[in-house]
Amino acid sequence: METVLLILSILIIVLVLLQSNKANSGAQIISGGNSDLFQNQKERGAELLISRLTLICGILFFVISFILYIK
Repeated sequence: METVLLILSILIIVLVLLQSNKANSGAQIISGGNSDLFQNQKERGAELLISRLTLICGILFFVISFILYIK
């Protein structure tokens, strides 16, 4: 079960790194310089798939971690 958790955590890291940037630079994220950052933009295609996979992997990570904690 720990091996599955390790593989899942690596997969989450890869999926988060694959997600697109919504701001042009880190300074804009901190300062709020990008006005388009919080606008309602729909994800499509591969972006939507990566986003959903990240969500599913995050939920699985939480559930597996909780199960290992209870043991």
